[in-house]
Amino acid sequence: MDVFIEEMAEILGVEPGVLAPDFKLADGAWDSLAIVSTIASVDEHFDVIVEARALGDCATFGDILALAKQGA
Repeated sequence: MDVFIEEMAEILGVEPGVLAPDFKLADGAWDSLAIVSTIASVDEHFDVIVEARALGDCATFGDILALAKQGA
């Protein structure tokens, strides 16, 4: 999980320590490139394919974690 958090922090352009479940994606670099990168990261770490539309509906880092765990 730590590696996933580090990757997500890099994708969002923030420090890993700020990525709590309530972190608002809008406070980071959450754009279409970040969504594509997140799809790849979730696939790699959770062996789950999440859809771009579902990620686009996410508002917090916790929403991403919930999507990843739903498919796991």
